[in-house]
Amino acid sequence: MTDNSRLSPGETAPAFTLPDADGNDVSLADYRGRKVIVYFYPAAGTPGCTKQACDFRDNLAALGGAGLDVIGISPDKPAKLAKFRDAEQLRFPLLSDPEKATLEAWGAFGEKKMYGKTVRGVIRSTFVVDEEGKIEVAQYNVRATGHVAKLRRDLSV
Repeated sequence: MTDNSRLSPGETAPAFTLPDADGNDVSLADYRGRKVIVYFYPAAGTPGCTKQACDFRDNLAALGGAGLDVIGISPDKPAKLAKFRDAEQLRFPLLSDPEKATLEAWGAFGEKKMYGKTVRGVIRSTFVVDEEGKIEVAQYNVRATGHVAKLRRDLSV
């Protein structure tokens, strides 16, 4: 269904350095030694993406208590991410990938089905990267609603 390769558990997570909502660079390497959830979403401020981001926000204490940080990545520009972060009171980094290089490296951009049609776009995806920078969990085509609760169950958090 997608024209790009997907990541699997055990693989090294592709490195990235992207600007956050304030224009500051954030790298995956900054999280070495901690587990981090990296999730990719299509567009800040849309209903599904807002629901998903708020679910992560509402579960941040439990995830953090289990040693998990959260990073959200979309093709949106930093100014749009800042507006989204402030409107929804998000307390985790939202990173901007307008060139979609990181999205593609993680297999989170490509062909997908939308309303019965094949289109190219962001594939809503979630990953857990371990302390050594290896993929522990790779989930593609996740649902915006209920996904965080399922992830918590899967991780026993």
